[in-house]
Amino acid sequence: MKTNKLTAKDFITIGIFTAIWFVVEFAVGMLGYIHPYIVASYVVILPLVGAIPMMLFYTKTEKFGMITIMSVLIAIIMFVTGMGYLGAPLVVISGLIADLIAKAGGYKNFKNIMFSYAIFGLWVCANFFPILITAKQYKKDLVDNGFSEEYCKSLFRAVNTKTIAILVVTCLVFGLIGAVIGKAAVKKHFEKAGIV
Repeated sequence: MKTNKLTAKDFITIGIFTAIWFVVEFAVGMLGYIHPYIVASYVVILPLVGAIPMMLFYTKTEKFGMITIMSVLIAIIMFVTGMGYLGAPLVVISGLIADLIAKAGGYKNFKNIMFSYAIFGLWVCANFFPILITAKQYKKDLVDNGFSEEYCKSLFRAVNTKTIAILVVTCLVFGLIGAVIGKAAVKKHFEKAGIV
């Protein structure tokens, strides 16, 4: 008999895929040390690179709460790894909305999953919150940690209150594109899970 309650297996699945997401995010995050514009391009890179593992996660998601819990774990990881708490509400809210969208399609409708993933991916923009909200302190921290003045200027040119709307829209668009690519990459898993 099927139950809507999350089981130990569900929590293990959430844990595994959250860990995968962390590895992906960490690897992409390291690229930001090369050039500050790469930090802004997280909204392109992460939705694309993270699409395959996330699409696999969707094939194993049949109950409400799994996506939401993953987003809560991501928010906690971001805080523990020094990204602060400013972006946490966005991470959790985007995860909750993504969960609701996927649920509306019974976790079996790809159109819903595609939009769910695009919304879920907005958590990437939480990385920019410290830059936007605590700009002076963030710049000071960068300089104290050895980043050049030029690096800081370039970063603030790429990520600021004037560019954030473009970054958010870009993140959504590449989330949709990533979902399509991810589905194609794990097509057999989608068919097995009955997602159409």
